Amino acid sequence: MTISYKWLSEYLPVTVEPERLSKILTSIGLEVESLSIYEEIKGGLNRLVIGEVLSTEKHPYADKLTLRQVNIGSQEPLSIVCGAPNVAAGQKVIVAPVGTTIYPSSGEPLMMKLAKIRGQESHGMICAEDEIGMGTSHAGIMVLPASAKVGTTASEYFKPYTDWIYEIGLTPNRMDAMSHWGVARDVCAYLSHHDKKDTKPRLPNSNSFKVDNTSLTINVKVENAKACPRYSGVSIANIKIAPSPEWLQQRIKAIGLRPISNIVDITNYIQHETGQPLHAFDADTIEGKIIIVKNLAEGTPFVTLDEKQRKLSSEDLMICNEKEPMCIAGVFGGLHSGVSDKTRNIFLESACFDPITTRKTSFRHGLRTDAATRFEKGTDISGTVNILKRAAILIREICGGEIASEIVDVYPQPREKTAVSMKYHFLKKLSGKNYHPDTVKNILASLGFEIIKEGIDEIRVAVPHHKPDISLPADIVEEVLRIDGLDNIEIPGAITITPSVEENYARETYKEKTANYLVGLGFNEMLTNSITNAAYFSEEERKHMVSMLNSLSAELNILRNSLFETALEVVSHNLNHRNNSLRLFEFGKAYNTSGPGQYSESEKLCLVVSGHTTEDQWKQKGKNADFYYLKGVITAIFNSLGIKPGKVEVLKVPKLDNHVVFKLNDEIIAGIGEANKKSLALFDIKQPVFFAGLNWALLSDLASKQKPVIEEIPRFPAVQRDVAMIVPRQLAYEEVEKSVQKIRLNKLQDMKLFDIFESEKLGSNKKSMAVSFTFQDEEKTLTDKEIDDWMKKIMAALEKELQAEIRKQ
Repeated sequence: MTISYKWLSEYLPVTVEPERLSKILTSIGLEVESLSIYEEIKGGLNRLVIGEVLSTEKHPYADKLTLRQVNIGSQEPLSIVCGAPNVAAGQKVIVAPVGTTIYPSSGEPLMMKLAKIRGQESHGMICAEDEIGMGTSHAGIMVLPASAKVGTTASEYFKPYTDWIYEIGLTPNRMDAMSHWGVARDVCAYLSHHDKKDTKPRLPNSNSFKVDNTSLTINVKVENAKACPRYSGVSIANIKIAPSPEWLQQRIKAIGLRPISNIVDITNYIQHETGQPLHAFDADTIEGKIIIVKNLAEGTPFVTLDEKQRKLSSEDLMICNEKEPMCIAGVFGGLHSGVSDKTRNIFLESACFDPITTRKTSFRHGLRTDAATRFEKGTDISGTVNILKRAAILIREICGGEIASEIVDVYPQPREKTAVSMKYHFLKKLSGKNYHPDTVKNILASLGFEIIKEGIDEIRVAVPHHKPDISLPADIVEEVLRIDGLDNIEIPGAITITPSVEENYARETYKEKTANYLVGLGFNEMLTNSITNAAYFSEEERKHMVSMLNSLSAELNILRNSLFETALEVVSHNLNHRNNSLRLFEFGKAYNTSGPGQYSESEKLCLVVSGHTTEDQWKQKGKNADFYYLKGVITAIFNSLGIKPGKVEVLKVPKLDNHVVFKLNDEIIAGIGEANKKSLALFDIKQPVFFAGLNWALLSDLASKQKPVIEEIPRFPAVQRDVAMIVPRQLAYEEVEKSVQKIRLNKLQDMKLFDIFESEKLGSNKKSMAVSFTFQDEEKTLTDKEIDDWMKKIMAALEKELQAEIRKQ
């Protein structure tokens, strides 16, 4: 939310300095994210002065340049080289002396320096309007009226508009502060409480509203009162469409809006002043002189103001005339019913639309307008008519014309104010501070609450319509606290707490242990959104995924079923920022559905590596990430959790090449693979990416069931023997492991593949594999005879089952 200091100050009865106002806003819950100065003309014409051209003469070495002597009120006139054709002696001009920084309408700022131009010194510049940000013309220098006083600063002469602009981070429930009126109300409540003076905002009234005639009466019919509980409107005839007056343009430009025309600018102005969106229809386009608020058939075509044809949903509320739709209610206008340069008569709408309906329509069509943002948070249903009068008065003042109808106000079921009771001891319990009942009443009254009933330990209030979020006693406590100032809560001398007993803490312990291990290896933790883009997934995949009914945006519309896609988003982002070596991990959740109402979620751990795993050194180059590096990390995680996978199998999946899964009790506990070309292309990634996904929910449960065992460090040495064998080229090392495991050698502690050699000399489709075996007995030193016997069994099994040819050492 953008707030103008000058605009806001008009509604405050006392002057509050910008810095103090910033602190007040933050104190009352309207956090100021930034405070910056706004300059209508960038640089504010600082150090530019008005000068008079005393004389002109031809440049001795350039036909198109002239030498000017310019008086700027200093002791000596300035000699300036100029190429503008319209400079003449006696003219009043704008001069940028040496040391002045000018801010062109386009381009970078430029500081004036003493320069030699074709051999002649130039002590500044005579400025055109585009050179100092006052326009776009470069046809010649700006010539001022003869009455302009020499030596006067340009900022003093033109008085460019400046302001202080606050960017406020509003929480979603604070629709009451989405306007200058709303912020002024809160600030005055704060000042009344802290300065002990009755401070009320100076809000414009609509007492001068008067109907001139009823020559343009337009009837209103609301068919869907649930989606439109109140609809107000008035006709204004014989207006003149023109640019807005300077003060209005300055106001809306200061908060980041672009002036369009007087009618459009007034509706924008009123919206930011009061928080109530308005819409102006060209009254001559309203067929049958009737407004009908209703829903249309599914798929009805409608051309919006941006010239796009949209297919309407039957849930979209539309503003229609007798024959056709004119506007998507509360969201966006139609192409053929809006105000144009030819408009002479308008119908001005001020309505209250259902927040949920508006939000769904806004997201359904991808139209995130200012009006929709306000309606979806709720607007003050009690203020539609008064704000309509305020706008009509302003239009009559600026655009001329006459109010040509009575105000139409369709409000079939007037909304009652919500009544909330709060006990004072509850206020003390929640706030930690004792408040006098009079203090509470004064704060609430200054915010617009109506005191219904008072008791010894209780107060009952009617909540104003501009605060639809307040329905509980805790909400009333919040109002009192924020006006008193969150910084003023007393810190108690002692705090009483009840220690909590955490259940199933082992899972978090293992998570922290694993995260610390990965960080120690050089991994960085990433945090991604569980909501992702449905475009990443095939139609078949989406059948088993959870789609968002009310998506945040067109790109965030489905819950992920794995961490793969969101991880690749992070990889792509980092690669685009030249961070090419990545080791990342994330603990997150994945979601699936097997039918309506049948949803499941599971916790996952994913690891991603790409680029180098070690940096380039003077002695050796960095190593590239590969499948085996990631497999080693996963194996180490298993070991740290005390888990030993039972099987390792190859499993083909659509998005990963060379995908291998680890199983335990026939359940997949992890998988590793390389992202295939199609997956990488989807995220515009041009280097290999290796991904591992672990079923963390299952792994942490398995780990928590493990009983820690403390073993004595073996006192007897381990013995290592190697075997080299020739096997078929397509044989996987996994088959070697399976064959050896069948022998069930208790003293075999470990076996590792340490070399693969391929050559035609070994035979057609053959390769050599070298495997090391480690034996150890915890009770005695192994003898050569024992080890030789075991090695004979191993070699015999390999020869029999794998047709391996043992190579002689």
